[in-house]
Order: sequence, then structure tokens, then C-alpha cells
Amino acid sequence: MKNNQGSTITTFQLPSSDPEAGLILDSDGQLLGLNQAAKDLCAETGTDNPIRLLPVNFSALINACFTQGRAIEGVESRQHSATLSWTFIPDQNSRQVLARGRDVTDNIRKLDEATRSSRLYRLITENTTDLISRHAPDGRFIDATPASWRLLGYWPEELRGKPLEEVFRSNAFSAEVEEARNRLRDEGYATMTIEITHRDGSRRWFEIASRAIRETYTGAVIEVVSVSRDITARVKSEENNRRLAEELAHTARLATLGELASSIAHEMNQPLASIVNFASASQRYLKLAQENPECLERVDDGLQRITHHANRASEVIKRLRAFLRKGQQRTAPVNINDAVTNVKRLCQWDADKHNVVIQENLTPLNPVLTADPVLLEQVLINLIRNGIDANTEARQDNSAPSHIKIETCVTPIQETLIKVTDHGAGLDEEGMRHMFTPFYTSKPQGLGLGLSMSRSIIEGYGGFLDAQPAEGGGLTLICRFPPPLCTDSESGNLRETDQDE
Repeated sequence: MKNNQGSTITTFQLPSSDPEAGLILDSDGQLLGLNQAAKDLCAETGTDNPIRLLPVNFSALINACFTQGRAIEGVESRQHSATLSWTFIPDQNSRQVLARGRDVTDNIRKLDEATRSSRLYRLITENTTDLISRHAPDGRFIDATPASWRLLGYWPEELRGKPLEEVFRSNAFSAEVEEARNRLRDEGYATMTIEITHRDGSRRWFEIASRAIRETYTGAVIEVVSVSRDITARVKSEENNRRLAEELAHTARLATLGELASSIAHEMNQPLASIVNFASASQRYLKLAQENPECLERVDDGLQRITHHANRASEVIKRLRAFLRKGQQRTAPVNINDAVTNVKRLCQWDADKHNVVIQENLTPLNPVLTADPVLLEQVLINLIRNGIDANTEARQDNSAPSHIKIETCVTPIQETLIKVTDHGAGLDEEGMRHMFTPFYTSKPQGLGLGLSMSRSIIEGYGGFLDAQPAEGGGLTLICRFPPPLCTDSESGNLRETDQDE
């Protein structure tokens, strides 16, 4: 509309303090006026014509405003890196339009990021192989990812509202869950590994990690988020590996027994020969008993000695049967000094055959270790026989005896050590670096499994097997067991370990 002088009169008022850009346009899209915010926006975007701030189809939008008799809002236009959202407000009387624009660049960016995050979250949750689930404080399912069907046999819709005990069916589940709830309450995080029954009846192993969601002000647990993983394949693999290790250890014991056959025969021959001698003597004294009653005392003494040597032979057989035992490992308190003495006795004949003297230096503290006595003796036999071989290979004059020293001690920090020192040629740097590697050996007939297996056994009891050059040449192999260990007196004088017959 124009006044009497012919100038344009605008119906809309554009306050200079308005933070949003405002343009006044006529029905043909001609610019009639703009506010300071629009001028500032032109400067920021480097636009010399305010009309260029509008959407490219602004003329059609103005026409639609008058035709439909309503405001049109939420129309975007892009100016370089900025995004503007425009609202077109018509005035039918003056045939003018107020175009109001605001910068929505940050809003659009945040919306795009939220959309991408939502898409990524949905992609992860719908395709992850682990079960992600939400639970009420009492354990009931609130929600779960689609992996629940594969892992548990339930769809997420079926799980909602179900208690944990109904889904994770397990004999030990109640106790495990109670402990996990206590840890969630106290620490906010808990893990457990448990065997459950799948909906189809199969048995599966699960590893479950849970985190508590707390109320901001009271700190009370209001929700629990859990990630459950099926580790059945891993558990079965570990079980197979354990069985394979037991088979390998048993095979190694059979091989060791064959190599110690002469020593075993010698140890059995001694008591058997004594039994024969005392039995023959007792028969002679019985024949003379009628003429000389004092001979009965000698018969009684002979029978006692026969019993003693028969028991000794029985102990040898018992030790051999225990050493060859095949099956699950069994731990018991083992007096380390006694184990060293028993192993020395088994290896003595082999040492005598190679003119090697085994010297003992045992600590008076009598340390006791909780371990499988058979496996511990197997380790000590390996170490002593390695020493015998090293001495034999290095010695040029077989007439002079060589020595192997085996000692036990307790360090100031309560570590228990078993040291086996030989007088062989020792090893170079490469040999020291690879001596515990499986199948590495410097012996022509060796398999290279003895030391690697021995280290694995010692590590299984929390210890470590290492080697270092010995003073004056040779090698010292050290079995190191950490505290806590009890002494012979503290363990109730446990000097013998039970073995299966």
C-alpha cells in the first residue's frame, strides 16, 4: 500500500532488537524492508542481496501463503555453511509477507548426530552376538537385544517381566545371583561365569558382566545393564586342552619310568634280597630251636626284618603306581624335603650308573606346598636327570665322580626355592633363551618337552621355573614358589601324602 505521496507503507513492524532476521516482501516478492538482524546475517554469510537469504522457491511460497490464507513455516535454505529456517506470514489486507528466518545450523548438526548415533546403536544392538539386557533391581527383564533368541531361546518380547531364575536355569544360579547383587550394591559392577540350561534343554556356559545404574541423589540401584556371552566353545576347548595336557604328562611319566627302569629294579632288588636272606636264616634257626631255645629270638628278629623290607618294597610299588596314575590331578599338602628325598631315591641308580653323586642340602624349616605330589615329583625327576645328562656329556674322565646339588631354602620374603645345580657345560645365550620352548633340545634323542612341561606345572601352582649359570660352570635350575606356605609344624606334621592304590 502507498500513501498520498506514493511511498510504500509496510504493515509489519521490524523492531531493531529482534534477534531473528526479518524481511518484508510484497505479493510479487519485492523487498520492502529488513531489520538489523537480517543485515547482520547478510554480512556473516557474505551475501550482498538479502533476497538471496530466502529459499530459492520463495515466490511460490508467497503465492501459496495468500492462496491458502495461512503461514508457511519450517522452510530451509542453505547459505554456505549455515542453515536457515524460514517462516512466511501473510497479511491479506496489505498483500505483504513477513519472512522471519533463524539460524538452525547447530540444531540440524545435533539432529544429524543424534540420528547417526541412533542408527549406529540400533545396528550394534540388533547384530551383536552378545546379549545386552536391562533388568529391574530384583532381576526381572526390562528389555533385551535380539541375540536373546540364539543364546537363550527367548525373543526380547517374551523376556520382558520374566525373573532371572526362570530364564537362567542353573543349580548354582541363586547363590551366584545373590553374590552378584551384593557386589552391584557395594561396587556397582559384577561378573560371574555360570553353567545354565538353554530353553531347548542343552547345557551352556555363560560369562555375564553387569553394571548398576544408580539414582542421582540417593545412590540406590534403579536398574542393571548386563552383557552376557556364550563361552561354551571356550570352556570345552579348555577342557580338551586340559585332558590333552594330562595325556601328555602321563606319556612323559611312562617314558621316564622306562628310562629309570634300572634304578627301580635296583631299589626293588635290595629289599627282596634282604627278605630272602632273612627268611633263609630264620629257617635255619627254627631247625635249631628245639636244641637251643635262644634261636627263637633270632627267628623273631628275622621276621621283623622281613616285615620291614616287605613294607619297603610295597612303598616302592605304591610310589610307582602313584607316579603312573592317569586321571584328574589331585592336590594335597606336600612336604618339599620329603619329595626331594623320594625323587633322589628314584634317580639314585641312574646317577650311580653315570658316576654322579647327588648331594642334598635341605632347609630345616620343612616347607609344605599345596600341589599334586605326582606332578611335583615329575618336575624334580626331569631336573635331576637333566643334570645327570649335562654332567655326563661334559665329563671327559669317567673315573672321577661328578656332583649334582639339590637344595631347598626359604628366602627372607618367604619364597620357597628348590635349586638343582649341575657341573655340565652350561648353555650359551641362545640356549638360555630357548631352553623352555617346547620341542627345543640340544640332546640328539631328546623331545624338548621336559623343561617346558615342568615350567607349566610349576606355574600352575603359582610358581616359576627359571635357570641361571652356576658358579664355576654348569647350570642352576630354580623352582620358585611364592608365599604363603606353611612349615611342617604348622601343617600338623604333614610328612606323607595320600596316594591312590
